[in-house]
Amino acid sequence: MRPVLTGTIAALLLLLNTLILIGPMMLVALLRLLLPGKPLKDSCARGVMWIAETWAELCKKIFALMTPTHWDIRCDVPLRSDTSYLVISNHQSWVDIPALVQAFNRKTPYFKFFLKQELIWVPFLGLAFWALDYPFMKRYPKSVLAKKPELKGKDLAITRAACEKFRGHAVTVVNYLEGTRFTPEKHRRQNSPYQHLLKPKAGGVAFVLAALGDQLDAVLDVTVVYPEGTPPGFWQLLSGRVARVIVDIRVTDLDDALWQGDYENDPAFRSYVHQWVSRLWKEKDARISALQQHS
Repeated sequence: MRPVLTGTIAALLLLLNTLILIGPMMLVALLRLLLPGKPLKDSCARGVMWIAETWAELCKKIFALMTPTHWDIRCDVPLRSDTSYLVISNHQSWVDIPALVQAFNRKTPYFKFFLKQELIWVPFLGLAFWALDYPFMKRYPKSVLAKKPELKGKDLAITRAACEKFRGHAVTVVNYLEGTRFTPEKHRRQNSPYQHLLKPKAGGVAFVLAALGDQLDAVLDVTVVYPEGTPPGFWQLLSGRVARVIVDIRVTDLDDALWQGDYENDPAFRSYVHQWVSRLWKEKDARISALQQHS
């Protein structure tokens, strides 16, 4: 089957899957808003998650049917669906998202992403993100913060408020420490000290840990590698032109000291978190080199 035809059919199947399940998801999400009492609201929240997991599982089947991609998932311990995780991953392509679905759907609680505010306007998906309680972030460039210093720290306040909503429920929180997708141009512009990664931002993960640290059981250190070289685009995946994706998962126990300090006001604690993130990123950079070499 030609790549254009394969991609078109795969895209239509994914769209059909979304259109079929978005209605029930929105209905249950609205019931959660309207029904009284925490038990009923929690039941609706579980219903929304079940629909999302079903959607993701059907997406996996569509990829398996239409594309030859081999998802090489490597994990050093069994994962659990009744515990909470913090996922820290590198970010190179939209294909990273299906890679996480392949690795984690119905093996851990359904994941929560921190999304750019503009994504709420994406047809169908924006509504789904709202129903799933994904927090929408608005990042301000330095030029704007210089003119309006009162906006400084607002995105981290949103992070804290969103994490408070997750308390009491098993959750997988995904944090892309680079804050954006890797490109060679961004890498040069940053003068990044890492070969395969952009500079990590510790603030977001610090606030997730501060809000949920006593609830999280482990950090899942995820490294996504595309052995063929340049990270592929989503259309390349749909059209069957991605042969293999490696998802390497390392489980790291949480050090209690990482979430028991004041990141905003304690320089020593802030330095401790930065050192932890830098060490994690240095190890990840070496792991990417090794995985590419061995592939």
